[in-house]
Order: sequence, then C-alpha cells, then structure tokens
Amino acid sequence: MRSSNVILSVSLVIGNVLGKTCPSYSSYSLSRNSPLSTGAYKLAYQRPSPECRTFNSSLIEDAINRTRDAIYDVDLFRLFENTFPNTLDTAIKWRGVAANNSEEELAFVITGDIDAMWIRDSANQIAPYKTVMKNVTDDIASVFRGTINLQARYLIISPYCNAFQPPPESGIKAEPNGGTYSVSPSYDRSVVFTCNFELDDFGGFLQLSHDYYNATGDLDFFGKFQWISAVQSILSASEAMRKPTYGPDGKWIPPAYSFQSLTLSAAGTLGNNGMGSPVNDTGLVRSPFRPSDDSAMFDFNIPANMMLSRYLDSTSKIMEQLPNAPKGLAREMQVMAAEIREAINKWGIVTGPDGTKMLAYEVDGFGGQNLMDDANIPSLLSAPFLGYLEEGDAVYQSTRAFTLSRKNPWWCEGPYISAVGSPHIRPGAAWPMAAIMRAMTTEDDGEIIIAIKEVLRTTDGYGLIHESVDSFDTSNWTRQWFTWANGLFGQMIMDLLDRKPHILKESFQPFFIDKE
Repeated sequence: MRSSNVILSVSLVIGNVLGKTCPSYSSYSLSRNSPLSTGAYKLAYQRPSPECRTFNSSLIEDAINRTRDAIYDVDLFRLFENTFPNTLDTAIKWRGVAANNSEEELAFVITGDIDAMWIRDSANQIAPYKTVMKNVTDDIASVFRGTINLQARYLIISPYCNAFQPPPESGIKAEPNGGTYSVSPSYDRSVVFTCNFELDDFGGFLQLSHDYYNATGDLDFFGKFQWISAVQSILSASEAMRKPTYGPDGKWIPPAYSFQSLTLSAAGTLGNNGMGSPVNDTGLVRSPFRPSDDSAMFDFNIPANMMLSRYLDSTSKIMEQLPNAPKGLAREMQVMAAEIREAINKWGIVTGPDGTKMLAYEVDGFGGQNLMDDANIPSLLSAPFLGYLEEGDAVYQSTRAFTLSRKNPWWCEGPYISAVGSPHIRPGAAWPMAAIMRAMTTEDDGEIIIAIKEVLRTTDGYGLIHESVDSFDTSNWTRQWFTWANGLFGQMIMDLLDRKPHILKESFQPFFIDKE
C-alpha cells in the first residue's frame, strides 16, 4: 500500500472546510478578485484560499515560486500563478480509494463549471503537472494514479461514452444531465453523464498513462489494478469502430455505435438515424464526435487517429514489460498503431487549396474530406505537441500554414486575437487555447511572443483563460472557468522555461494604456 501521505480516503469537495465556508468557484471566478496585478492589465487574483483548494501540492507551489523570478512581466506571472494550479485548486472534486481495494487510488476530476468527469478533459487537466513530477512519492503522482484508475474503470464499463458521474465511493450524488437520448450500446445513467463516442478519449487515457510512466518509471502500478483491462477495452472498441459501412460483397454492416438526441443543435446528434455518414474500409477508427463534443462531418477524425496511433505505440512499451499482461497484447497495440499511421498517410494526406500536400481534418474514405482545423486538442495544429510527428515535417508545415490562415474556415482573425476557433461556439470567436498551442508548436520567438500577447490581453481582467473570445471585442467571451485551457497555459510557460527562457524575460505590457 502507498504511503499514507499521498492517500486521502476522504472526500475533498469545495464546501465547508475546517469550519470556513468556501465560495463556489463558478461564482468566485466571475469576480475580479483582489489584489490586482500591478501591470497595465490589472489582472485579478483567482486562486481560492489554501483551505478552500481541492488539492494542495507543495511541488506546484514550489514551481510557482521558482517561476516568479524567471518571469519579468507582472501580468504574465499573475496569469501563470492563476492558471497553472487551477485544476488542483478547483477541480479535484473527490479523492479516495476503491471500495474493493484500499490500494487502488481514485480521483474524480470535474471539467470545471460542469460537474462531471470527461475522460479527455481530465487527462488534459492533469497532464500539465508532469512538468514537476519526478517520483512515485511526489504528492501530485497520487492524482495521476487516481485519475488513471478511475478512467480505466469507466473505459471498461462504457468504452463508447465520454463523460461520467461520480464513483459510488465518493458519496457524491449523481445528477443526470436531463437530456433525451437513444444510444447503442445502452448505458447506465447512474454511471454515465453523456455518451458521445469521441476517439480522443482513448488517446487521452493512454497519453496520461505515458506521461505518468515517463515521469516516474512506476511500472508496478500498471500491472496492479485495471489498466490492462482498460487497454483491452480500448482495442476492442477501436477495432469495432474501424469496420466500414459496407462489406466486401456490398452488404450493409450495422455500426457498433449509434447516437440520437433531442437537441436544438445539429452538432449535438448524429444524422442517418444516429449512425452518421457512411465510411469506407480504410484502417482508420471512426470518431462520430469531435474533441469539441460536436458531431463530425466525416467520421474519420485525423487528429484523434494520430493521437491514438502515437500513444498506443508508446504505451505498448509499458504493456510488454508487465508479467501479467496477456501474451501478444503489446504486439496487438503496436500493430494497430502502425496500421492507423499507414492509413493516415494513405487517406488523411490530401491536396490543399494551394496545391501542397496537407492533412485533412476529417475524411470518409470515399473521397470526402473536410479541410479545416478546430481549436480543441487533438487538432491538426497540435500534431508535434502530441509527439506524432516533428514540427519541421513538410506536410505538417503546409497544414500549419493552412490552419493559421483565412483558408481555414475556423480561423478567427481580429485586432485583439487571431487564432483558430471552433464550430462549437460560432465564427469570429477565437479560442485562446489555439493561440497557446500555436506557441507550443513553433521555434519562432516572434510567433510565440505574439501568441502570448494575444492570450494576455483577452482575459477581460479576470486573469483566467476563457474558452473563446470575440476577436474584435474582448468583453464578449464564453466560460470564465475552463480548467483545461488554464492548465495548458501553465504548461506552455513551463515549456518556455526550459526551451526558451529568454522569452519570459520580455515585457508584455501594451504600448498604450487606456486611462479612464
């Protein structure tokens, strides 16, 4: 059993802590809390008091203090100190252990302003803390293990679903989302919050596993609980979702998954009686829903397939070292990873508007291709960040040039921020997350500095990263509490601290300050 200093078998829920009433972060983050930063942007201080934080990590506090001296600009540091710990401060809704195994740590990580645990979001929320984790005894390592274990449980129970209710061990009451759905395979609403099949959930789980192992070398963890079974569940569902619409003889093959919902948005349900558009036999894995939760135009999402291929391959190295892993399972992971990569090369690389070879966002294998990119990760822009390819790759560079231009229908350009947006919101609403990813996928100092300036000037004084911001009006934004984007900004700063520390010595103050 792990040492008691990293296991808490009690609920850690924002509420009455040590006799002090803690405010809901949904309301707290809507205020510009003092003290304001002393720069031109006067950014609010948005961290809860220590006793109201959902997880206190000495490693994270040490990292923030070290970075204080590395960042010259006071507003940039304020944004970092607010955002980097935001998931730990606000979103570790509960930590404990499994009812049937007191050594199996669990962590229920909410997405922020939505009280459910998304597989993809929770993986991305926790991932930035790999930058400070070194050992299995580190305080943050327990959060990684707990998140991976709970994700594994969910992926075994309902691999086609994307968001889940609190585990019974937490004692937190499940709150059904109230939607009207017809989904196959069916699922238990006391366990599942929503059941949109998004392929990047599989990639997110495997990426977080990869990150934990690479940081700690803790091989024993992966063989003790449900990780092996979760990988088997991923492989089984992925194989089922690779099947084409028609067999070799032309006979229709019923899909493994279908989804219909009563909704006002066409992006909230699947056409063709819940089955989505037909697909050909390509070797790619279908993703009827995108990383944004929106329904796909064509089911083969290239970024999600890139992510799955990359992390199936890397985590197969873990699997092949486990003495209790079924024989041949690691090889099965490697074969699928290689087949998906080959299929991306064959079907996902297309001719762009300027005649160069680039990656499509979605394809169907019949010739249908969707040339766009979406801010949500995995994206085409994020391919080097995922480790799928190198930043200098020629196809990636042409894809990047397309993505960061008006040729991309979701490029949102304006005087305050120019970044990729998403049909999840609307045209003209740039996502700061995409500006952050732009900075993390280039070696160009000027491009990085522009992206940081754009993010810094679009928080509307709240000192947190919004989901989207109108490129022409920084007061018109969505979501004040978006832990995924907050963590990604913190990860970018930690990346620059290692990769380009001189950029953090720059001033990011505006030339002109509006004096009222």
